Formats: sequence, structure tokens, C-alpha cells
Amino acid sequence: MPQAPLAERLRPQTIDEVVGQEHLLGPGKPLRLAFESGEPHSMILWGPPGVGKTTLARLMADGFNAEFIALSAVLSGVKDIREAVERARLIRSGSGRRTILFVDEVHRFNKSQQDAFLPHVESGLFTFIGATTENPSFEVNNALLSRAAVYVLKPLDNGNLDTLVNRALERELDGLTVSAEARTLLLMSADGDARRLLNNLEIVAQAARAKNEEEIGVALLKETLGDAMRRFDNKGDHFYDQISALHKSVRGSSPDAALYWLTRMLDGGADPRYLARRIVRMAWEDIGLADPRAVQIANDAASTYERLGSPEGELALAQAVIYLAVAAKSNAGYVAYNQARAFVKQDKSREVPVHLRNAPTRLMKELGYGHEYRYAHDEPNAYAAGETYFPDGMSPRQWYKPTPYGLEKKIGEKLDWLAELDKKARNNKT
Repeated sequence: MPQAPLAERLRPQTIDEVVGQEHLLGPGKPLRLAFESGEPHSMILWGPPGVGKTTLARLMADGFNAEFIALSAVLSGVKDIREAVERARLIRSGSGRRTILFVDEVHRFNKSQQDAFLPHVESGLFTFIGATTENPSFEVNNALLSRAAVYVLKPLDNGNLDTLVNRALERELDGLTVSAEARTLLLMSADGDARRLLNNLEIVAQAARAKNEEEIGVALLKETLGDAMRRFDNKGDHFYDQISALHKSVRGSSPDAALYWLTRMLDGGADPRYLARRIVRMAWEDIGLADPRAVQIANDAASTYERLGSPEGELALAQAVIYLAVAAKSNAGYVAYNQARAFVKQDKSREVPVHLRNAPTRLMKELGYGHEYRYAHDEPNAYAAGETYFPDGMSPRQWYKPTPYGLEKKIGEKLDWLAELDKKARNNKT
């Protein structure tokens, strides 16, 4: 029989062997108390890959002397769910033991599949434990979510990962050592994922033995793992968290932090075209008219990448991010647009005032279209002071309120001056 992978051979057999998750498993912490109480409860374990979700579910079954039934939402369907429910019934009627039903990647089940668990969770036929790498608020039905406690598992830190390397060397890889520099790179390659760490270590260990080498060094590590030393999640929460960090670094005027998140995502394999689109959006949303050059630079960077490709075009994206971060900031246009859109959505349909209507025909002119319209270019200061452009019966609105930063400071001063001209014109009429 082939040997089980190193990660499986080192899977903890007791709760005290679990590495990491001290916020859940430490003295007096939620899952530690659950183990000690002897009373299982339904839960959702939310966290990135390789942090112990499956291990904890298995340990709970052992700790509560319960039968363990495992389903994978990737491979299972309604038929598998029915078989699991029937098996749980047989266990209860036969031995009377509890059953823990573990569903890995539960977010991949659709609504009807998730709903299939509800009556059995409520009846107590089994204790439900779901594992997910995605935010359960979005991916798990509210009905199921309301019946389960949600526990957030964290990526393992370097101290946790180092403990696992030592455990692997002592228990399974006797005779091998890892140089300090190689160990640092190995921990970085795991990115908080214990399974990935042990899989990488096992691959490199096999290569070392094939070469009759007793120490794993940097050269062997890079030669064996290559691109596998990098991990980037381009779909899940980690991807959107990093996009959020990039956007907020730009908004917060931190060019170095913005550059870090951009290069981190590029280094990990994010699509530069997607990043270019997000950079253009940042220019419109957070800089706007405070510095209109930001939009032009963002668009130029996106065009440059299309023309040059990678890696040369990435320099343009980097410089665009730096410019956006140091530019004057304003969300006044963004706020004004959203307020106007919200108003129009709830307001009635209003007619265009007659004096603002187009009059291309004689009939339209006879009907008064465009009558008494004041052509701004013929007015003093090229401004028709006192004129109104809103629909009849609608009081003027001021959605756009320029900030005192960058070009918008000048815009604000001009609008204040025009408002003063309007005030004088209206006073003269009265």
C-alpha cells in the first residue's frame, strides 16, 4: 500500500497536539470549553486552507465518542446527503451513539442542499460541523447559520509552522536537517497553511534523499519547488481583502503601503488587467476633481500595460498607484452622484422647463420652446446670474460640495462666487 502523505501522518491525535488556534483552543476558550463539556454543538469552522478545520472535526468526534460521517460538498450530491442521514438514523437506533456530520467546503452546496440538513439538525439526529474557506455570511444559508456557532480559524504564524517542521523532522524525516535560510523560505512558502508546508517539505525531502543529501538548503528548495513557493488566492476572501488593502492604502495617501499591496498581488499571480481596472476606479472614486490628472494617469497606465504586457507594463501600474496615493483626495463627485441617483429613484418624473427645451422647428418655437432662454456666453462673466436649470417646482439642490483640497479648492471658490452673483441678480429683481 502507498504511504499516506506526510500531512496525514502528522495529523494530531489529541487536542493538545493541535498547533495554532490558541484563541479557540487555549484555556477557557470556546472550543476548549466545548471539548471539556462533553456536549457537542453544531458549528461552522471558517478559515483558510490548512489551518485545522478537518482535524478539529475529527477530534471532536473522538472527544465526544461520536460516529464521524464526512461529506465533501465538492464531490457529494443530494443522494450522498440522504445516505448520510440514513446512516445516522441506523447508528442512533443501533448503538445509540451520537453522530457528527462533517461537511467540508460547505459553501459549495446550493441552498436546497444546505436546507436538507436543517430538520435533522433541529431534531438532534446529528451534530452538524461545516468547514468553509469563504465568508459564511454570504455563502451559508441564514437558516443553517442561525443554528450553528461560527468559529474563525486563523492562518498559522511562523512559530506554529516552525513547530510543525520540527515535528516532521523528529517523527517522520529522521536524518534530515533544514538550513536556517531554507527554513525561512519554507515557512514563507506555506503562507500560514500547515498542509502546504508539510507537502512542500515532503517533496523537498524526497529530492534530498534521491541526491543522498542530509541537509535541505536554499538551492535544493528553489530547484524542487520553483513557482510552487508562491500562493495566491485569486477568488476567495484573501483576494478581496488584498484589493481592499490596496484601495484603502491609496485612499489613505500611503504610497509605500499601496505599492506593497500592488506588488504582493502581482507577485502572487493576480491579473494585472483586473488591477488596472481597479486603479482607474480608485482615481474616480477617491480623487475625482481634486486632481483630474489622476484619472488620465490611471487610464494611461492601463493602456501601457495592454501595449507592453508583463513585466514592463507593471511599472506603469506601480507609478499610477504611487501618484494616486500622493494626489489630493476628494469623494465629493462620488457622493454627489450617489445622492442625485437616490433622489431621482424616489422622485416623480418632472417635465423639462419650457425655456430649456430645444426648438428646432417653427411649431416648437410657437409653443414657446426655448423662449427667454439666456445664452450664457452673451451674459457678463459668461454666466446667466439668477437663472435656474432645475425643473419647475423643484427647489435647487446642492449635491456636489467641493472639498478644500487640490483643484476642488478652486472649484469651490468659483461656485461660491457664482452663488453670490445669483444672490445679487435675484435681489435686483425684487
